[in-house]
Amino acid sequence: MSVDQLPKFIKEHYEIHEWRHAMAILRHDFTSEYGDICDVLTRFRLRKSWITIGGGRKSKVADWIDVELLQKGWKPKNFDTKITVDEKVMESPTHEVDCFKNRVALEIEWNNKDPFFDRDLNNFRLLFDLRAISVGVIITRCDELQEIFDSLGRGASYGASTTHMSKLLPRIQGGGGAGCPLLVFGIRRNLYAEDC
Repeated sequence: MSVDQLPKFIKEHYEIHEWRHAMAILRHDFTSEYGDICDVLTRFRLRKSWITIGGGRKSKVADWIDVELLQKGWKPKNFDTKITVDEKVMESPTHEVDCFKNRVALEIEWNNKDPFFDRDLNNFRLLFDLRAISVGVIITRCDELQEIFDSLGRGASYGASTTHMSKLLPRIQGGGGAGCPLLVFGIRRNLYAEDC
């Protein structure tokens, strides 16, 4: 199963990458979660006002996706992980996953510092190895959006050292996610919508 099986709208509006048969696992073993992701990605639009209004703790992009998934039963999730060696218990904390449902973990990296990708991939790797998740999904932005940010006078807020596709792919190709099946969606310019 390849990304060709995704709905036409998603294939036309997102840059999509897959590792270790993530699509087949998601589509066949987690059909409800697959449907949730497809529905949210299909309805998503990158609104001009979300770019022109300064940021805060969480971007409007991440907030919209979080809320839509929350309404479908997804939730932020911390995992209580420990390693036991000869009765000695060592804490092995993981980072909170943005959205989690039924063994599918999803992170939204819109405009963080690019080392957040390392954190997400390491988290996916560990949680997969511990059999807590089956698939990791990352939603980020495509490099081509920089032209829109620049035209709106916001280019400096979306610098080269922030999270975008060309910062993510080398990390995955270098083995950052290890054995965890991964599916990555990059928000493309044809999702941009003037709303203000």
